[in-house]
Amino acid sequence: MTAVTDRPLVRPGRSRAEVVAAAPRRRVRPERVAAGLTLVTLGVLACVALARIDVSVPNIIASWRNAQNFFQRVGVVRFPDAATLLQQTALTLGLVLLGTLLAAVLSVPVAYLAASNTSPGRAWVAAARFVSVLTRAVPDVVLAMVFVLLFTIGPLPGILAIGIHSVGMISKLFADAVEQIDEGPRTAIRATGGSRLQQFTAGVLPQVLPSWVATVLHRNDINLRGSVILGYVGIVGLGREMSFAFKSLDYSLGIGYAIVIFALCVLMEVVSSAVRAVMLGVAPSGRGLGTIAVRAGMRRRARRRGAPTAPQAGSRTTGRTGPAVRSHTPEQALRRPWTTARVRTTVWSWVAVLVVVGSVVVCDIAWGDLATVWAKVPPVAVQFWPPSAGSYGSQVMVAAMVDTVGIALAATLLALVGSMVVGSLAARNVAPTRSVRGAARLLLVAVRGVPETILAVVLIVVTGLGAQAGTLALAFGGIGLLGKLVADSLEEVQAGPERALTATGATRSQRYAAATLPQGMPAVVGHTFYLVDTNIRAATVLGIVGGGGIGYYLLNAAQGSDYGTVTGIVLMILVTVLAVEGIAVWIRRVSR
Repeated sequence: MTAVTDRPLVRPGRSRAEVVAAAPRRRVRPERVAAGLTLVTLGVLACVALARIDVSVPNIIASWRNAQNFFQRVGVVRFPDAATLLQQTALTLGLVLLGTLLAAVLSVPVAYLAASNTSPGRAWVAAARFVSVLTRAVPDVVLAMVFVLLFTIGPLPGILAIGIHSVGMISKLFADAVEQIDEGPRTAIRATGGSRLQQFTAGVLPQVLPSWVATVLHRNDINLRGSVILGYVGIVGLGREMSFAFKSLDYSLGIGYAIVIFALCVLMEVVSSAVRAVMLGVAPSGRGLGTIAVRAGMRRRARRRGAPTAPQAGSRTTGRTGPAVRSHTPEQALRRPWTTARVRTTVWSWVAVLVVVGSVVVCDIAWGDLATVWAKVPPVAVQFWPPSAGSYGSQVMVAAMVDTVGIALAATLLALVGSMVVGSLAARNVAPTRSVRGAARLLLVAVRGVPETILAVVLIVVTGLGAQAGTLALAFGGIGLLGKLVADSLEEVQAGPERALTATGATRSQRYAAATLPQGMPAVVGHTFYLVDTNIRAATVLGIVGGGGIGYYLLNAAQGSDYGTVTGIVLMILVTVLAVEGIAVWIRRVSR
C-alpha cells in the first residue's frame, strides 16, 4: 500500500510570488488569439472609416443650422387628400402582405431541406442554406429592378421582390425552429409507418407553428419598413409617392408621407402583436411600441377577469383565465367544444383570409403575366450577363464597395458605443432604478420605430449627399436594435458571480465590470457581427437615396440600363456578405 500524505501548498524556502508564478496557467489557444486580433483589426478599421467619413460632434452641431433651414422650408406639414392616401396605403399594405405570404410559402420547403433533422442528406442542407444566404444577400431593390423589366410597373414586381428576398430570413428561422423540436412525436409517427409528409404535418408542424407565425408577422413589419426604398425604383405605394415629393422639393408633402409611413409601421406592429396573442395565445415578447401596447392590454384584461397575472411571453393559454389543463376522453377529444378561445381563433382566421383576398383585389394582379413572362426571361437574363464594372472601371467599383463597408463599420461602431450605454441602463440587473430602466427602454423603442430610409432621406436633405447621412441613419437605427439585444444579453447572465461580488461589498460599477459585462460579452460580439451584416446590406440600400457607397452606382447602372454592371455590383455585395458571415461564424465557434 502506498501512503497518501498531504503536500504543503507552499514549500519551505519559496516565496508566495514564486508559487503564483509556478501555478498552472490556462493555455490560450491560437484560434482565440487569432479571433482577438481579428476583432481588434475590425475595430481599428471602423475607427479609420469613421475618421474618413468625418462624423464628429462639431460637424453634427454645424449641421444644426441646416436642419433649422430645412424645417423652415418644410413649413406646415401637408398630407395628401383622403382618397389618394387611402388608395396608396391599401396598395402598400396589400403588396407587403402578399409578398410576405409568398415568402412564407416558399420558405417551407427550403427550411425542410435546410434543417439537419428533416433534410434527406448533407448535400440538400448545403444547397438549401446557400439559397437562404443568396436570397438574403441580393437586395430587394435589385430584385425589384429585374421584375420591373419582366413585368409592367405595378404591385407584382414589388410582391415578387419582397417575397424572394424575405425567403432568406424566414427560411433560416424556420429551419432553426425545426431543428429545436422534440423528436418524440415524429419518431412515433415514423415507427407506425408514417411517410415523410405525415411526419412533417403531424409531428413537426404543430410544434413549430407558433414560432413560424411569429416569424412571418415579424418579417411583415420589416417588409413594410423596407417598402419605402422600393418606391425609389418604381414600385407603387407610399414609398414612391414620398420619393416623388422629395425629388420635386415638396418637403412639406414628403414629410407628411413620412409621418404616415411611420404611423403605419407602428399600427402594423400593434396588429401583428395582437394577432399573435389572440390566435396563438402567446403574449408578445418584443420591445416595440406595438408589443408593449398589446402586453399592457393583456395585463388589464387579466386583472378585470380576476387572473393573477397576464399570460407570460412564450406561454400558451387554454382558456379565458389561465393555462388550466383539462382531461378529455378520446370521444371528447374528437369532438372539440366550441369554446370562447376556439371561436375567437376561428373568427380571426377568417378575418386573415378576408384580408388576403382584399389584398389581392386591391393589388389587381395581372395573373396572365405570370404565364407569359417566361418568354421574356432569356432576353432579360442575357442583359445581366456577363458582369462588368461598366464605364466606371473596376477601381471605382471596388472603392465604392470599400466605402459601403466603411459606412457599415462606422455605423456599427457608433451604434455599439451608444448601445452599450443605453442597453446597459435598460438591463434589469444593471440599471440603478426602475425609472432609469424604463426611460432607457422607452428610448430604444422610440429609436426602433423610425425607419432608417426615412431618417436617411431627411439627413441627406440636412447634411447633403454623402456617407455622413447614411452613417448617422444606420447608427441611429442600430442603437435601437443592438441596444435591445445588449439589454437582453446582460439580463440573461448567471446571477452567481454578481451576488458573490455584491457579498464582498463591491459597488454597482465594479459588479458590472467584473461579472455582468464579461459574461454578456460573447453574446454582444455575436450581436455586433449580426449588425455589421445587416448594415452592409442597408448601406447599399441607403446609397440609392444618396447615402453614399455602392448603392449610388447601383441605381445609376439600373437607370442607365447597364445591367451587366448591376450584376457585378450584386456579386460584390454577395462576396462581402458571405465573408462577414463566415468571420462571424468562425469567431462564435472559437469563442465557445
